[in-house]
Amino acid sequence: MALVTRTDLESALAEVAAGVRNGAEGILGPASAAWQLGGDLAVFLGGGRAALLQLAHPMVAYAVDHHSATRSDIVGRFQRTFRNVFAMVFGDLDAALFAARRVHQIHTRITGTIPIDVGVWKAGTPYHANDADALRWVHATLTDTTIAVRERLDGPLPVALKDTYTIEMNRFARLFGIPHALLPHSWADHVTYMERTVPTLAVAPVAREMAAFLIGRASPAQPALGRVAEAMTVDLLPSRLATELGLRRSRGTAALVSAVVRTMSPLYRQLPRPLVAIPAKSAALRRIAGLPPSKRIAWAEERLYALSSRVTGL
Repeated sequence: MALVTRTDLESALAEVAAGVRNGAEGILGPASAAWQLGGDLAVFLGGGRAALLQLAHPMVAYAVDHHSATRSDIVGRFQRTFRNVFAMVFGDLDAALFAARRVHQIHTRITGTIPIDVGVWKAGTPYHANDADALRWVHATLTDTTIAVRERLDGPLPVALKDTYTIEMNRFARLFGIPHALLPHSWADHVTYMERTVPTLAVAPVAREMAAFLIGRASPAQPALGRVAEAMTVDLLPSRLATELGLRRSRGTAALVSAVVRTMSPLYRQLPRPLVAIPAKSAALRRIAGLPPSKRIAWAEERLYALSSRVTGL
């Protein structure tokens, strides 16, 4: 296990900061492919996929199960996670660095052992939230899911755009101290990593339980948004993992997802971009323009966080 130390993190943060030309725009900025591809509400269609890909890694699954308040405070957990992520992606440079240090410090307390044999991970295998390989996997799921959603909605993207996005997202990865040696140099590198890693994943019992929770099947009756989340997640996940995680797959569900995507994608693309922007991106654009915070954007962000309880039903 190779841990990202505070010294490693500070070295990475200094490198990221040195590459920023305009601190108000943060580590990426409005001209970036990262803001273009990951800056609107459509990316939340892949939220279930990203979360369950992460949980399919036993080190991540047990770290979340042992140390997270996800099951008892779903809205709070969603808020804390995305406020940190949004600060890193859409915040100014100071906000991004502050969030990076805060997340690293939280991660120092998340450590333990895997209690049972799960795939190649034997009982007693230690886990740590600052493990570089585990961090690399979590980062890869986010990059991969954004592209998966965009291509599901918009069709194949140019390889050059995916290359640019991949390299830009390495700046985000460095905010977690992930070493250069673990990061891809192109989209093809990323695909190779995913193709090598996905077959090694093993779904732990706690991951299957949390999957049921996250799609609303732990509640007395799965809510409508939970059913939608499950259908979209099945559509986007590798088939083996969807099955092992206990997600329900049917021809009817697949046909429904395809019909909805086929019908809605052209309409969605016609909507004004400010209307479908992630609230954090809208707030960032106001900040960069020198405008004060918007109460409407803050309200929209709170409503977005509250959707998590409507998916789980809890």
